[in-house]
Amino acid sequence: MAEPKLLSTQQIAEHNTAKDLWIVVDGQVWDMTDFAPEHPGGIGIILQYAGRDASQPYNEIHAPSLLTKTLTSSKLVGTLDTSTISDSWAKPPPQQNPKVQLKNEKPPLFTLLSTYDFESVAEKTLAPKTWAFYSSAATDLVTHKANQSFFDRIWFRPRVMRNIRTRDTSGKIMGQNVELPIMCSPAAMAKLVHPDGEKAIARGCQSKGIIQCVSTNASFPIEDITSSLTPSQNGPPPLFFQLYVSKARSASEALLRQVWSLGIRTIFLTVDSPLAGKREADERVRMDDDQQGIPMMTGAGKPVNDKRGGGLGRITGSFIDEGLDWSDLPWLRQHWKGKIVLKGIMCAEDASRAAEEGLDGIVVSNHGGRNLDTSPPAILILLDLHRNAPHVFDKLEVYVDGGIRRGTDILKAICLGATAVSLGRPFLYSLNYGPEGVEYLIDMLKDELSVAMALVGITSLDQAHPGLVNTNDVDHLVPTTEGHPYAKKRSQPLKAKM
Repeated sequence: MAEPKLLSTQQIAEHNTAKDLWIVVDGQVWDMTDFAPEHPGGIGIILQYAGRDASQPYNEIHAPSLLTKTLTSSKLVGTLDTSTISDSWAKPPPQQNPKVQLKNEKPPLFTLLSTYDFESVAEKTLAPKTWAFYSSAATDLVTHKANQSFFDRIWFRPRVMRNIRTRDTSGKIMGQNVELPIMCSPAAMAKLVHPDGEKAIARGCQSKGIIQCVSTNASFPIEDITSSLTPSQNGPPPLFFQLYVSKARSASEALLRQVWSLGIRTIFLTVDSPLAGKREADERVRMDDDQQGIPMMTGAGKPVNDKRGGGLGRITGSFIDEGLDWSDLPWLRQHWKGKIVLKGIMCAEDASRAAEEGLDGIVVSNHGGRNLDTSPPAILILLDLHRNAPHVFDKLEVYVDGGIRRGTDILKAICLGATAVSLGRPFLYSLNYGPEGVEYLIDMLKDELSVAMALVGITSLDQAHPGLVNTNDVDHLVPTTEGHPYAKKRSQPLKAKM
């Protein structure tokens, strides 16, 4: 195979129009003439860098392998002769808007003391659209706020005079050993926060002995994420995979085959998001040119602004099959031989159905308050299961996702029967510091959990039990029956009086 042609900046700069468009990415010169009009984010951002080096804006958004997967080898016209680079060629294009200078710089990582500190830093330092996307929740944020506040309404009943010199926070999730009972929840497009996105989260989680659940809408292909890990010596990699079922079922089937081939053996099927809720903060902040067309693993639903706004959650979820129901489980089992967890259970009746269907686990969750506002807070759903479907705890693993910000929150969920908990936003905000931030967050939560265990009077998580918490402040809000306790549906319309 012939060596790529060495091209000077002068030669590259001549190809600077929509009809003749070259760009440089990481030293490689690509002919984008045919692709640019089809670019999901529009031709504008590519034209800005016509005849120039587009490495920086490209790498801020895209996976390194995307170009080689999207374009044929014939579009690689050569390599950049770095000896010909001049200051005038290297400077940003004149039509590019200047980058906004942030007034607040990130403080040193060691000065952060809680998940709330990570959140505060993220609000001040992430791009406005990134912050809007991840922090937003549905309509009036009632459920989003209740997810956290309901943990505060549950009180401990500590035991004293216990030998708590040594404590063990470890456990198992779907048969895989973990150093503490938490998972990183699946979240879309983590590259918006950090160039290494989900790969950085995966490395941080692996180094601290916990599991990351990778989103269908991750910004890197799943094989790129798995290859960023240190190979596992025993058992599957420390990854689960979250599945949104596509309207094009064949696409989901191919994705499942790929995930299985990489050694992942557990999927989390999201069932609370047939469509996205109205997230007004996300809609209000429209995407810049370089944020549109962000690639995702699915290759579908790429984000673009529309007349309703710039809601990433709404636009990127357009590929999800709104018709998914319980009768589709045989189809899923036909194409997935591993373990299946339903993510997004919000009532005891559906938890019972999941147990009857022989599923391996459920996540009690309202999608972080991002879909149906005034749906129940996650910890209240867990109590609903205890009152109305206690048998599910003997049949499958139960996880809690929503509102967990402290080690005390983790312990309360474990005391109330959860196998583990899952956190989303805190991991994304910690990613603002790269894999080191992820590791720091995990250490912080582990320390908080260990201290809470000691002060409650236990030394291992298998000693946790409901008698260590007082739920009286919320017990009156736990449903007592499957239906409404007194309101009845009118069976027939009233007849008109003559």
